[in-house]
Formats: sequence, structure tokens, C-alpha cells
Amino acid sequence: MIDYVVRSYRSDEALATSHQLAWRLAELAADPTPIDDDVLDMVVNRVIDDAAVAVASLGRGAVVAARDQAMRHPYGPGATVFGLAPSERFSPEWVAWANAVAVRELDFHDTFLGAEYAHPGDAIAPIVAVAQHMASERAIGGGDVARAIATAYEVQIDLSRAISLHQHQIDHVAHLGPAVAAGLGTLLRLEPAITAHAIGQALHTTTATRQSRKGEISTWKAYAPAFAGKVAIEAVDRAMRGQTSPTPIYEGEDGVIARLLDGPDARYVVSLPGPGEAKRAILDSFTKEHSAEYQAQAWIDLARRLHDRYPSWRDGAAIESIVLSTSHHTHHVIGSGSGDPQKYDPNASRETLDHSVAYILAVALQDGEWHHERSYQRDRATRADTVALWRKIRTVEDPEWTRRYHASDPSERAYGGRIEVRLIDGTTVVDEIAVPDAHPLGARPFARANYETKFRTLAAGVLDDTERERFLAVAERLGTLGPDELGSLTVSARGVLAAGVTTKGIF
Repeated sequence: MIDYVVRSYRSDEALATSHQLAWRLAELAADPTPIDDDVLDMVVNRVIDDAAVAVASLGRGAVVAARDQAMRHPYGPGATVFGLAPSERFSPEWVAWANAVAVRELDFHDTFLGAEYAHPGDAIAPIVAVAQHMASERAIGGGDVARAIATAYEVQIDLSRAISLHQHQIDHVAHLGPAVAAGLGTLLRLEPAITAHAIGQALHTTTATRQSRKGEISTWKAYAPAFAGKVAIEAVDRAMRGQTSPTPIYEGEDGVIARLLDGPDARYVVSLPGPGEAKRAILDSFTKEHSAEYQAQAWIDLARRLHDRYPSWRDGAAIESIVLSTSHHTHHVIGSGSGDPQKYDPNASRETLDHSVAYILAVALQDGEWHHERSYQRDRATRADTVALWRKIRTVEDPEWTRRYHASDPSERAYGGRIEVRLIDGTTVVDEIAVPDAHPLGARPFARANYETKFRTLAAGVLDDTERERFLAVAERLGTLGPDELGSLTVSARGVLAAGVTTKGIF
């Protein structure tokens, strides 16, 4: 890896194009180094993972609306929308929009946590959409798609390691837009000069505040990454037509660093693979076993164990209070340190509840499980004994868990914390968990069989057996798919979708 120092420059200072971060990312995208076998294997896992959670969300309101919008834009060659027949083709940027909303809706796919957090799997839908549309013209095969996905993961994860956005209340999709643009640069074999301008445009148009993840969280949470993917496709299209971007977008006097991040005196060190070095960042990300924010995963696993160990706790009456000592991120993003009363409101939106560790712990402790639908139902959230237990739970920031969250040694890195349960009789029970069970260092690390089981489980009742197995067979051959086979990298559930367009807007 090569370390690049990135800072702000006045307009009267010379900063060569080749030294700008957008150009460095574009060079990374253009590097033809093949991906390693274990990286390809993980790319396949994440393609399956994205499809699994997309299938489970096909009937949800945000996904129906996004799909209806895409269906208003038929196009050829075009790309395929999750749920529709492979023969139905639509404009790739709208396909990326619809499919990415389906992937994000349940907050159930992969994650990376560093200085910034990310869901790098959000990049897969836009890359596949463009690949399907351009497959014949550019002779794009599944191996090209895999390389493009590896690039997108590398860019988003490397940026997330180095540059914190949430510290300045900027949504994490500001790293996703450049990642998708870079991935498309790899896919389409673009010159760095083109990709660099696409990255600049994508960053400029996807930088937004974190209000989408604050207070009462709305359906836009699922749309935010889809928007980033859609506008990144449009940015690449413009750059291919010779259109330029705000330059330098990161380092300029009024650029992102100077005006939106740490200011004109800031210094960031961004580490990127050098020429000929493999892109392996995807292996540092991890998926979810449970449909909730990643920093709640370990707490669900611990709560399930406590459910079995202490049956008398299940109605909450024996419990006086529960304190979770955890990292800064967990405390401030999904804990009581957020200052969001909505995280304790039984009438809050599903999007809010999946960002409330107190709610999640209460339900998992009582039920001994976490389910992507049952655990969020309104009658579940408003149950009196659940509400009473929920409001006994709070988080505190613990410097040691914050240190472990950011530890450079992967074996020490932690995304959980310490639980202290004080009972009415004065007894105190203490336990802790460092990582979720499904984490690579957890009790039951996810492997290919787990991804396949997740897909089959979430597709039950939505896809028939033949369609489920067909998709898995195609996805597992990703690295060798020919251009004429990319259109089959989708799922058809026409039988369970309402006929025609079911929402109405401008289109």
C-alpha cells in the first residue's frame, strides 16, 4: 500500500493533476492487476448476499416505488430489475436506483467500520446494471464485473479508513459515489482522465448531511445509496462525453476538505494499493446475520445467549436497569448518546428502530431471536413489557471499547461491548461480547454455505425453488460468465408482484 498525504490547497498553489486524490483513485481503477481467488470468492458471496436481502424486500413500499420509477424508463439493451423477468430491460441508471433501494431497504447486507462506516455492497447494483447494458458493446463478462466490484470496495473502504464523514455530520454515501465511479472506470476500461472527472462529479453531487440517519429516520435511508449509485453512473456518462468536474474536488480551496471536513489545515493519510498490487479490501468487510445496524449485531447474539441462560429475565420485571458500555460509534449512532428520543419511541419508524440498540436488545433478550419482519412489527414494538424493558436500557461510551473499535490489529478490533444487568433484588450480572457470531473472528463465521442459506431463507415464499437454485448457480459462476449471460444475474418473482405500476408520480 502507498500512503498519500491529502490536504487543502489555495487556488494560487500548484497541485498537479497526478497528485490529486481523485486522480490517484482513477489510476487505481485503471490498474489491470487480476483479483485474487479469495477476493473473487468473496465478491460472489456479496452478490448472493445483496440478492438475498433485495428479494426479501420486493413488496416493501420504498422498493415498490423505486421499481415503479424504473419501469417508467424502458430502454435497450438496458438492464434487469430485481423481481421482473430478465427480458424486461430498463435504463441502467434507473435499474441501479431500483435494485440498490431493494438491497438497502432492510439494512441487512455488508458493512465496513473504520474512521467512517460504510455498506460497500451498495456499489454492486449500479456496476451490474451498467455491465448488463454495455456487455455486448464493450465485451464485458463476469470477470470484468468482479474486478469492478473489487475496485469499488477498495475505494470505499480505503476512504472510510482515512476520512471520517460522520464527525462532520456528512452521510457516508459521500464515499460511495466516488467508489461506484471508480468501479465503473474499471468495468469500462476507462482512461484515468475520464474516471477522475467522474469521481469528482460523483463526490460533488453525493455529499449530503446525516439528517437521513438522525431523529425519526425516513424511507430515504434506503434511497440515499441508490441515489449515489445513480448519479455516479450519470457522472461517468458525462465524463465519457468529455465533460469535466470541480477540480481539485477534495483539495481545492473551496473543496470538500476545506469546507466540509477538517478545514484548510487538515491532513489525511489515504493508503491505496500501488501499481500491480491486488485489491483486497473487500476481505476486511463483513455481512450481517441479522437485519439491523451492524453495531447491534453482537448485542443480538449476546442477548440470545442471555435469553437462554436467564429465563426469568424475559418479561423484564426482574430487571432494574441495563447499561451497555461500548464504543463512541455505537453510543452516538445507535445508542442513548445520539440524543434521539425517537430511539425510545414504540411508534417510531422501522428505520429508526433498526438504529436503536436499546430496542433491539430488549426484543432479542425477550424473544431469543431477531427476525427481519417479526421483530419490527408494530404490535411487537408497542408491547407493554417490551417498552418497559426498553426504557431501562442505556449506553455509555467506554474509552477501551472505542480504542478496540479503531484498533489496527484485526484480532483486537471489536464491535460489541460490556453489559451490566442490575436486578431488582440487588444482584448484578456482567457479560461482554467483542464481535458478532457471523464475524470472521466470531463464534460462527459466515462462509459460502451461510450466504446460500441466507438467500434461500429470505427467498422462501418469494421465489420458487427452481428460480432460487438457478440464480445461485449463475452467481457462483460469476468469474466465468460471458457477456450474453450477465442478463441472467437477476431474479424473477413476477408471480408475487402486483401487476403493473402501483404508485404514481410525475413519470
